[in-house]
Amino acid sequence: MKQAAPLSITNMTVAYQKKPVLRDIAFEIPEGKLIGIVGPNGAGKSTLIKAALGLIPRVTGEVSIYGKPYAEQRKLVGYVPQRESVDWDFPTSALDVVMMGRYGHLGWFKRPGAKERQTAMECLEKVGMADFAGRQISQLSGGQQQRIFLARALAQDARLYFMDEPFVGVDAATEKAIITLLNELKTQGKTVLVVHHDLATVKEYFDWVMLLNVQLVGIGPTEDIFTKEQLQRTYGGRLTMLNHDDESIIVSAR
Repeated sequence: MKQAAPLSITNMTVAYQKKPVLRDIAFEIPEGKLIGIVGPNGAGKSTLIKAALGLIPRVTGEVSIYGKPYAEQRKLVGYVPQRESVDWDFPTSALDVVMMGRYGHLGWFKRPGAKERQTAMECLEKVGMADFAGRQISQLSGGQQQRIFLARALAQDARLYFMDEPFVGVDAATEKAIITLLNELKTQGKTVLVVHHDLATVKEYFDWVMLLNVQLVGIGPTEDIFTKEQLQRTYGGRLTMLNHDDESIIVSAR
């Protein structure tokens, strides 16, 4: 019997004020892949994640996580939102934020104890933030805040992760730490979808890529999908490329 895919979407359309932001999206992804979601500004990349998680309504379409609705599979899913969408002035410590990742395993009425605290500290250690466990999140730099949210996602011990632009606004050391962590998750058989804007690192970071511009342009192994022709279909005139030694180098895309 074939195992259900980590994520399967059929005929999904999302609209804001009757204007489609995503139209007729349908795909299925295999387990154990790092998948970059790539497309121009306004392409619907973040919307895709939010609609899959039920954070915004869908006009049409079905989403299944390992063959069942998301509502039945919440414990299997981890989510790292865009950093600017978070209220960083909320008075809580880095350790408390990470321990929130354990609530799905505890249930609403059981308070986290020593075991959850230990798990949270181990996750902070993995992202190089153990020394900041007691620090208020508002006192952390952008890169440090991003690491805290990654640690929270790790604490969830999910099978499928959605990450919305985790590399935006972080320093080189944090970017390296994040991609190391993503590869570790992949090694463990986890599946990770990442909204990504830096086209120059797509081939290096992801073994699958999704090209999106309101409609799905292509999805599959990076070497098959991430081509000059497909990128031009995705970005149109907003793609700037240079040819060097018979290989196209992406200079910029908007």
